[in-house]
Amino acid sequence: MLKWPSNQNLRAFSSLASGGASGGEEPQIGAEAIAIPEIQEDRRENPMVIEEILESIDREYYNEPSFDSTDYTLHTIPDEVSVASIDEMRIKLRLQHQAVSKKLADLVLANHEAFVEELRRVTEIENVLQAAKGICITGRRHLASAKQGVAVGGISILAKHRKRQKVLAVLQSLKTIKTLQKTDVKLREILEEENYPAAVQLCLECQQAASTFKEYTCVSELSTKLQDTQDQIEERLDKALEKTCCGFDMHHYESVQTAYRLLGKTQTAMDQLHMHFTTAIHSTSRRVVLQYAEKSVRHTADGLQRTPYVDLCKKLDSEHFLPGLVDLCKSLWEIMRSYYHVLCWHEQFDKTAEDGGSASTEKLDEADDNWAETDAPLSLPKETSFNRQYIKKKLEHGVKRVWLDVQQRVKPYLLGTNLSQFHIDNFLHVLHTLDRLMSIGEELSGSESKDLQDSIRMQSSNYFQNYHRARLGELRMFLENEGWEACPVRATFSIFQLHEFRFLRPAVDNRVSQLIGSATATGGSGTGWFARFSLHGNPFDETSAEDEEEIMTEEMEKEVDKDEDDVADELKQEYVDEETGEAPRRASAHKVRAIRQASEVSGPILTNSTLMIVRYFGKYMQMMNLLKPIAFDVMQSMSQLFDFYLYTINAFFARDKDDGSHFGLSSKMTATLDRIAANLIIPLTESSALSPTSPDGVRVYEPQVSSMVQLHSPLNLFGLTERQVGAESLVYLASQFETLRPHLESLIPQSKRAFLSQFYSQTVSIAHEIRKPVIAALLIEL
Repeated sequence: MLKWPSNQNLRAFSSLASGGASGGEEPQIGAEAIAIPEIQEDRRENPMVIEEILESIDREYYNEPSFDSTDYTLHTIPDEVSVASIDEMRIKLRLQHQAVSKKLADLVLANHEAFVEELRRVTEIENVLQAAKGICITGRRHLASAKQGVAVGGISILAKHRKRQKVLAVLQSLKTIKTLQKTDVKLREILEEENYPAAVQLCLECQQAASTFKEYTCVSELSTKLQDTQDQIEERLDKALEKTCCGFDMHHYESVQTAYRLLGKTQTAMDQLHMHFTTAIHSTSRRVVLQYAEKSVRHTADGLQRTPYVDLCKKLDSEHFLPGLVDLCKSLWEIMRSYYHVLCWHEQFDKTAEDGGSASTEKLDEADDNWAETDAPLSLPKETSFNRQYIKKKLEHGVKRVWLDVQQRVKPYLLGTNLSQFHIDNFLHVLHTLDRLMSIGEELSGSESKDLQDSIRMQSSNYFQNYHRARLGELRMFLENEGWEACPVRATFSIFQLHEFRFLRPAVDNRVSQLIGSATATGGSGTGWFARFSLHGNPFDETSAEDEEEIMTEEMEKEVDKDEDDVADELKQEYVDEETGEAPRRASAHKVRAIRQASEVSGPILTNSTLMIVRYFGKYMQMMNLLKPIAFDVMQSMSQLFDFYLYTINAFFARDKDDGSHFGLSSKMTATLDRIAANLIIPLTESSALSPTSPDGVRVYEPQVSSMVQLHSPLNLFGLTERQVGAESLVYLASQFETLRPHLESLIPQSKRAFLSQFYSQTVSIAHEIRKPVIAALLIEL
């Protein structure tokens, strides 16, 4: 509140307001007068000054009209009074009076039109009252005349007829009340039939009838009973809504929504529905994990019932992890599919309502009209539109919340078990399952799977480090036992015919992608997961070990079988057991010569080691396809496999046997080999252990050529065939790496493609230069 000006300023203001000091009655003032709000003419209209003066008025003046302001003012005079103090009080009251008058005048002027209109209405009412007065006087005069002219018997007949009419009305009311008393049994029967709209409609009609006869004592009891019945109906509706989360039924859901619309609680129903979806996700995931946790630790349900979900996930062993993950995804799929159907139902309902509405829609809108008729019928269209917009926004937000809840339940399950010791096939199965779950979730919500991708990154990084370390050691062992003999392949052979590259085969992949759709496809496109499994089936059902083979048609299977015929039997075998690391047996000399002759005329030259590296490439690319967060790290590991093979070919066939010098190497090739030696190779020394790889997992000990390969014997032409096979197999491997380049670029981030381009330009593109130093080394031997 603004502070009231001092008494001296008030006195100065009074002096100026009364004409200054011309009369000689008020003392002269100096510069202090400038502080008074109404001293100067141009400040008298200042609203802030007026408000400041009004705020200074005592609240007692605003009491009821009987308030005696004079008496109150006299009582406020202090005991010790002087002319100056009385004059100051007079000035203060005068200023307050002027402010009030000014405020009142402003209000009158501001509301002048309303004042005139109200005055006109008062005049009209006065005229109407005068006319009504005349009518009443005339009516009474006529009644007095009738009373004198009509017989007493006629009036008695009229009175009895009126009484009869009242009795008939009471009888009709009693019949209605009797009917209301019997509706309770009918309501229970309708609820048992799960006909919720009919039950709600009947209950509302009964409540409306009960409110009509509320003057009867028995009806008040009935109204309480009907309210209890309505509460029971709402409880049944809530339970029916909860069933929708795990098994959507269109007719059942439509019945529940119709009932909620009759009750006028569509927004409440939507809030409850999302709460039930969250509860279903939590309870279902806990039930599945608890089932497999009991199998892992062999405890009863009572022993693990109170265990937190995160701790429960940590109790699963590796044996039950994969089947538990599949069952968890199957259960969560049912919930997400139910939410998808809810989205489709409301989308179709809104579209039908906008187009004019079907018969059911018109009934629902009519129910909304009946519900809002007693409250605000004029605002119903806007209110109905508001409800639909609320539901639409709730569903758009809720679908992201549902997917987030699913990720938060799968994430602790994935992180609860150490996957580093899993077999590669089982680990790829885990990745396929999670990739499919993320594809489904992203299709449903249109949002990224950040939480799940983070957990996959954590597990896959640990796993892939161990896996790549083992593959490098396995490759070193295989190269040290390699006989450098050409594998028999047909001229039409392609790496895409191998099992590991089936997911990249152009003939199959295009059709597969048309069937399964992309991860961002919408449910209405007809190609997404929800379109394919909308009514029945589960995308996590295991009908085949391979993800792509699960969706192949018979025609596609025939094409696959036809292409498989182009692959030699030797290529269909696993050349190295990834568990035992056993190398294959060498073929006979006769078979080697036959193979070599066939290769020279019919197909590319490649060795068992080349084929094994190609298979590694296939498995690595599968992990890149499924492990987007670490795809670049996997790509770097693939480059290390190629680097190691390039270094080995050079070390075996292009070095001098005495001093290890190179012959005919370009500066670019020399720089590449030096880089590989510095970053990947650990030279063998007398004190070095012969372990496959170094402890850090990114460097491997230099391999040694097998003693069975005679590279310095004139009887074997100083290993002419072996040198040729080794060099050409490297060139072939480089050509296949070039073939895979578009796929690799699509699997790694845009910001990381510079490394890939550099690797191709500095390593892959110069692999064919190995022929020159190999031939030079052979010539030196000769």
